[in-house]
Amino acid sequence: MMTTNDTERRPSVMAHALDGLLNTPRTEREGSWTPEGSSDMSDVDGATQLRATTKADATENRSGNTTAIPSDGSEDGAFDDKRDDNRYKKKRKSIQVLIDDSGKKTQHSLTAEDFREIMRSGMQKEVEKLSGKSKARIRDLVFTRQFTTFDRQNPSASQSPFHGFFTLFWIAMALLLTRIAAWNYKEQGSVFGNAEILHLMVDRDLFVLLATDAAMCAATSFGFFLHKAIAAGYLSWGGSGWIIQSVWQLFFTGFVIFWTFWREWPWTHTVFVVLHVFVLLMKQHAYSFYNGYLSRVYRRRNLLEQKLRQLDDLNAHQGPSPTLPSVETLAATGIERPNDNTLSHRKSRGPKYSTDFTTEGSQIASIGQAIETSEPLDAEQIQAFHRVLTTEVTILDEELRGKCTTTDNMYPNNLTMNNFVEWTCLPTLVYDLEYPRQERINWWYVAEKAAATLGVIWIMIVISQAYIYPVVIETTRQKEAGMSLDERWKEFPWVVSDMLFPMLLEQLLSWYVIWECLLNVLAETTRFADRGFYGDWWNSVSFDQYARDWNRPVHNFLLRHVYHSSISFFHLSKMQATFFTFLLSAIVHEVLMFCIFHKVRGYLFTFQLTQLPLAAFMKSRWMKGRHTLGNVIFWFGLFIGPSVITSLYLIV
Repeated sequence: MMTTNDTERRPSVMAHALDGLLNTPRTEREGSWTPEGSSDMSDVDGATQLRATTKADATENRSGNTTAIPSDGSEDGAFDDKRDDNRYKKKRKSIQVLIDDSGKKTQHSLTAEDFREIMRSGMQKEVEKLSGKSKARIRDLVFTRQFTTFDRQNPSASQSPFHGFFTLFWIAMALLLTRIAAWNYKEQGSVFGNAEILHLMVDRDLFVLLATDAAMCAATSFGFFLHKAIAAGYLSWGGSGWIIQSVWQLFFTGFVIFWTFWREWPWTHTVFVVLHVFVLLMKQHAYSFYNGYLSRVYRRRNLLEQKLRQLDDLNAHQGPSPTLPSVETLAATGIERPNDNTLSHRKSRGPKYSTDFTTEGSQIASIGQAIETSEPLDAEQIQAFHRVLTTEVTILDEELRGKCTTTDNMYPNNLTMNNFVEWTCLPTLVYDLEYPRQERINWWYVAEKAAATLGVIWIMIVISQAYIYPVVIETTRQKEAGMSLDERWKEFPWVVSDMLFPMLLEQLLSWYVIWECLLNVLAETTRFADRGFYGDWWNSVSFDQYARDWNRPVHNFLLRHVYHSSISFFHLSKMQATFFTFLLSAIVHEVLMFCIFHKVRGYLFTFQLTQLPLAAFMKSRWMKGRHTLGNVIFWFGLFIGPSVITSLYLIV
């Protein structure tokens, strides 16, 4: 316990510790679970990777809504006072804490050790902040068990006060289809009309399209075989491995895009193949670069184990040894504490992937060099070196294990064809060694979502055929008839107005069929329990919130492999990394437009980048607290944006 004088001398430390309790970021949701244990951050592919601790850590952190900051192993005398300890033990051993979250009350017991760890972590964070050593901790994805918002398995969906509007929407869609069918029958004698879009989809190269997609999926196994070679020691990821993978990814994407041009496919085929190639590109990158990071950790772990074996073979030098580092140096730097067994709270004392002790410049490297050169070591040094290396190997083992509950998927055991095929089918773009899973597959649910997928696709075809296709054909006819650009510009407002509502409907339906229907089919068939494919983006008050919530799988990929990687690898600031992420996303969207319209105009690219100043404006003092106005601006942009962009590509 801290004395009253200690508290008075360090008010900012106490305030910060308590502030950490109140402002801890939540990682759980209602009706969801998170993996046991606290978390620590490690560098992955130049990015950051959340590493779950062992079950022993989970027993120490009993408060489910408190995120403990791992200690660096340093001690604070305020907590080592035995008299204070004894005085505290005479009091209550624990207290009851009542946590009220979203109407669900839970009770947790906090023991003396819990409070000691919380206060120690808070003060350590404050000291680092005041000394300028505080480093931003970027929290990575934590997979949890949850359902999508509109899923009938989600209790909050059926109990939502807006559930009736969801029902009304689909009734309106049914009535709209009925009206279109009646009009087609009146004008053309068939409820299906001419069905030009359907003929585009099935009349030409359908089997070539399916064969191309199958070949694309098979080609992604390149990364798997590359990592088998790396694990066998033929290559190293830090040497040529990442270069080979990067070149392959460029070739893979470029060849598929070239193939769509060479086959002269219609836009229906092109959209499907190009979107899928981008998905497979992200899957390959996530798999290869995460396993590449683990391979470097694995090589370092093996190297340190080799040094341990060499250390065991050394004979102790009689008398004090002149070899550095000395035991006193290790103790002074905090790297060696013989009486501290909390290995899970220690941070790695060197790069977790370095295997070159000559350039590393850490105490671990000094120990490794001393062992490698067989310099004389006294008995105390040998014992200290052994404890330090054993601790470091334990930390690296935890890094290799990741969030696995067993060692079966621990690297390199995860490099199997079954694991790779399973990863390819999972509805996520962030590779991990283990995910939360359901116990069984509900095949009735799969049939329901599969039927919904086909049904919504049919609705999209009908709406496109009735309201969008005629506008596109007329605009194309005007260009082919030689109408000047000035004359076409006069038609621009009418083209936009004709496509406003159809394009909004197509955008909503395409989002629903992918993120609610198709991904849930994949999740159920693979027993993937984390169905957090989207957030409540319709309530967005800024465009950056929309970018985070409407497509969670892609957002999580960009967060780990673009945003975090650009900060660590290119040493960009957070603002620069944000711009780089949006820039890359805008380029990818413009490439898709190029594949569809076979021309580069940059309209979608420009509109994508305008989200940055709009996001900054919505966070300004003029918009502070005006959530309704922010939501109106968001919906206005989403309403007119697709029709304006499409009209620009058609007219110009």
